[in-house]
Amino acid sequence: MHAPIKEIVIVGGGTAGWMNATALSMALRGQYRIRVVESDEIGIVGVGEATIPMIARFNQLAGIDEAAFMKATQGTYKLGIEFVNWGRVGDRYMHAFGAIGQDMWTLRFDQYWRRMRELGKARELGAYTITREMARRNKFMPARHDAPNSPLSSIAHAYHFDASLYARHLRSLCEQRGVQRIEGKITQVAQRATDGFVEAVVLESGERVEGDLFIDCSGFRGLLIEGALQTGYEDWNHWLPCDRALAVPCASVAPLTPYTRATAHRAGWQWRIPLQHRTGNGHVYCSAAVSDEEASTVLMKNLDGMALDDPRMIRFRTGMRKKSWNKNVVAMGLASGFLEPLESTSIHLIQAAIARLIRFFPDSGFDQAQIDEFNRQNRFDYESVRDFVILHYKLNQRDDSDFWRQCAAMPVPDTLQAKLDLFMARGDIVRRDNELFTEAGWAQVLYGQNAWPERCHPLAELITEAQGMEYMENVADVVARCVEQMPDHAAFIQRYCAA
Repeated sequence: MHAPIKEIVIVGGGTAGWMNATALSMALRGQYRIRVVESDEIGIVGVGEATIPMIARFNQLAGIDEAAFMKATQGTYKLGIEFVNWGRVGDRYMHAFGAIGQDMWTLRFDQYWRRMRELGKARELGAYTITREMARRNKFMPARHDAPNSPLSSIAHAYHFDASLYARHLRSLCEQRGVQRIEGKITQVAQRATDGFVEAVVLESGERVEGDLFIDCSGFRGLLIEGALQTGYEDWNHWLPCDRALAVPCASVAPLTPYTRATAHRAGWQWRIPLQHRTGNGHVYCSAAVSDEEASTVLMKNLDGMALDDPRMIRFRTGMRKKSWNKNVVAMGLASGFLEPLESTSIHLIQAAIARLIRFFPDSGFDQAQIDEFNRQNRFDYESVRDFVILHYKLNQRDDSDFWRQCAAMPVPDTLQAKLDLFMARGDIVRRDNELFTEAGWAQVLYGQNAWPERCHPLAELITEAQGMEYMENVADVVARCVEQMPDHAAFIQRYCAA
């Protein structure tokens, strides 16, 4: 019979550290001692952060009031990501949240749309998607659950916010709930001689912080998972060659857009994240294909407001730890792995790992079967997000640089190739094991980047052309009418959660 553990030490604050403290302080009901060790001297990779809709669930479960959170983090709403220049230069499409159209009879909506498009009788895919139309017209309202048969019930939204302000907001909630913050720089990690488990972290002051379970949120360094336990790292640079980012804030410009933008450049891409008080921007690029000076010039030339600072460089290596949980250390956030923020997944991967830790929460026996299953699920999450990010690079048709030509020609992971083969035959998309991105997400990227299946699904031909036309037009008209009545995004924020 193993005794419960009592002491949880979170190494590093930032988004990952304080999200862990927030969730665990709720889930463990004050029965465990939770301490966060962080140093004001060590900077965090806090930039304007874009999220996906699952964050709303985290905030809800963690008892976070939406309006208070939006005010505290200078937040805005997000309905999707607009991709510019990813197929060919000049192309644009949106990966909007929520469903596309309305499924009918036996197939997904996009299967019927594909057939009607072949007949020259369909609008662009976004016209049937309520979040896409809202984004296009800079409108916002949350879903209405009192209208079950209306597209209003399927509005899915996420947020843009300042990551360092989010960490600060979570910290103040945690301290009210009894979480203790310890200021200090860690100079040593003490391990048990018998099995290598971490016993304590020792601070510059000489203070020793002991624990039973350590959560490593120390960023890219992976102070415990790599520094002490030497777990190893799996590099994915051969599929995702970008290895640097330059980040810079600029002044806000109107209109306040309810979506993130990712614009492809010669050897990488630029993010644009609109907050209430500024716009977050960054250029993710491949240092083997473009110099830091050119990358900086491209970034600064493509800001839509006055720069508020000098660009800050972030170096990274795409990939993941070989194990996220090793002995009594669980790595989260950048200590666990890194995928470029093309689909805004970094906070989601932290959130999913926290939920998994609560599910497989250890006692003093640290059962290996639980740890192995945690690692298997964590790997699946990272690899399925990795495949979705690679998809954007693989599908490009640009011929303006070696970088893009090499991305289009590269062999991709077998898991992604199988998905592409299935889709290119007749538009089939299979979501495996409840992976993060839905069929609607895959369809928008595939069609948005000009991937067209060889033929239509045979069951799409069970409806006549006239029936298909009527059905498509009806969906588009309902979407347009709903969006017409909505408030402007900036006006909604002003009324509900202005900072």
